[in-house]
Amino acid sequence: MSPVLQAQGLTKQYGGLVALNGMNISLEPGRIVGLLGPNGSGKTTFIKIAAGLLAPTAGQVQIGGMEPGPGTKQIVSYLPDRTYFDGWMKVRECVEMFADFYTDFNRNKAYDMLQSLGIDANKRFKTLSKGTQEKVQLAMVMSRSAQLYLLDEPIGGVDPAARDYILETIIRNYNEQGTVIISTHLIYDIERVLDDVIFLMNGFVERFTSVDQIREQSGKSVDEVFREAFRC
Repeated sequence: MSPVLQAQGLTKQYGGLVALNGMNISLEPGRIVGLLGPNGSGKTTFIKIAAGLLAPTAGQVQIGGMEPGPGTKQIVSYLPDRTYFDGWMKVRECVEMFADFYTDFNRNKAYDMLQSLGIDANKRFKTLSKGTQEKVQLAMVMSRSAQLYLLDEPIGGVDPAARDYILETIIRNYNEQGTVIISTHLIYDIERVLDDVIFLMNGFVERFTSVDQIREQSGKSVDEVFREAFRC
């Protein structure tokens, strides 16, 4: 089975700052992967490169055998770490925008998700709370049948009570033949849904393994192992 994503020597520099340093990973289909690390570890840089928003300084990444670009945008569903819909738009107009852009977008799924999240599709985006705006964006992203979902801090802006609901929304609605990458530093909250983890620190991959392997080898949770590794 071909990897959904493969990075070889992936490096990104901003002047003298090295955000990613020789990253080598290969992700198989049908996995939920935690991209874990403290703030400034390179998580968002990696996701933006995979989404085609940044170009690497060295090395390469391929999505479905292609370098990030127009071709990969049709198989990658990307949730950024900030809101991007115009405030004047109604939620239903957000749905229609995604339907116009992406052939794999499922309107019915989007409306079902919005209803289950308690979001009125006739509300204007700017009238929603920050947490609800993030839920709208998540519903749009997860209503696609993508090969790769890139979710940058999907639970960072919501209250703890809503985090489990957000995670359930993710695992119930992604294309099971695809791969989900969830970037976060809130490891305790998400580790129950993860198959694999990538520990990032200062642009280096400190560890890339399955959640089961971590638990079998250490007898500890992913959160405990991460805290020990990074002294959090």
